[in-house]
Amino acid sequence: MPEQLAETADPAAWTCPAPLRDQPVVVMGHGGGGALSAELMEQVFAPAYGNSHLAALTDSAVLELGGARLAFSTDSYVVRPLFFPGGSLGDLAVNGTVNDLAMSGARPAYLSAAFVLEEGVQLSVVERIARSMGAAAEAAGVSIATGDTKVVESGHGDGVYVTTAGVGLVPAGVDIRPQRARPGDAVIVSGPIGLHGVAIMSVREGLEFGVEIASDTAPLADLVAAMLAVTPDIHVLRDPTRGGLGASLNEIARASGTGVLLRERAVPVPDAVVNACGFLGLDPFYVANEGRLVAFVPPSAAEEVLVAMRAHPQGSGAELIGECVPEHPGMVVVATGLGGTRVVDLPLGEQLPRIC
Repeated sequence: MPEQLAETADPAAWTCPAPLRDQPVVVMGHGGGGALSAELMEQVFAPAYGNSHLAALTDSAVLELGGARLAFSTDSYVVRPLFFPGGSLGDLAVNGTVNDLAMSGARPAYLSAAFVLEEGVQLSVVERIARSMGAAAEAAGVSIATGDTKVVESGHGDGVYVTTAGVGLVPAGVDIRPQRARPGDAVIVSGPIGLHGVAIMSVREGLEFGVEIASDTAPLADLVAAMLAVTPDIHVLRDPTRGGLGASLNEIARASGTGVLLRERAVPVPDAVVNACGFLGLDPFYVANEGRLVAFVPPSAAEEVLVAMRAHPQGSGAELIGECVPEHPGMVVVATGLGGTRVVDLPLGEQLPRIC
């Protein structure tokens, strides 16, 4: 018995289902949009690339070129499965990059598309993805102007991966970045959260929840334009993809040095998502979205911005869910329906890997 106690008391003999912070190899959590992703950027990529544009750590960089202000973004898509309720790898690759540009206030214009194909994948699958990309680009008002294709040996890929990059014009007077959040700002979400991540999980694992849950993947540039028409002084926009609403709000709070206070009952979570997350042991705050945005808006313009959002198809479910506060700087706190509070921290890794 003493020997057994000594063995279990040895930390080297312990196991942990979560990836360790000093992990010497890449783990799935490094791609999850949480603390491990942030550490990978801060400890590996930022020191290697070091420049002022990258230092902002936004979804798209805003650059001055030839007298124009351009937003520039790139993203890779490795979602599994390739097709899911409400969307596919193809429209996800277009909408994701379009939305990253829109979160800088830009009007997206041109995309590139690079395919990595695994030997043996059906050409009909590739064609279906390409056609969905073309349709999504047309709906978003952008052109896929250039691209590339590579093929890897069978067993060295997973069917199809797509990388898209995009550029767009940022209007004069628009300065949208996480560092601009201020105490008093209204926090608005454009619609119900959690749909995309649960849709992916339901088909990946063959789960049924009584109703079909479809992804919310959609382009958001027109919605952003409608918001900017009310006021160009929107402080922050973010599309809460990997890591969900919780990760996005934590990134904004930490970048701005302010606190965020949410009202739990004001956050729109569909019943189907609540039930699915309860069954799977997930927190809807950390489930990915692909057609939603969160906005930090000056209080004087909040009501008018909310009205404009609700008049747009992609913002019809918009809700005021909280505010930016001087208390607990760098932290996100939720006032629960029972009168208490809880901290929504930055997730370590990812609840649902490969959802985009």
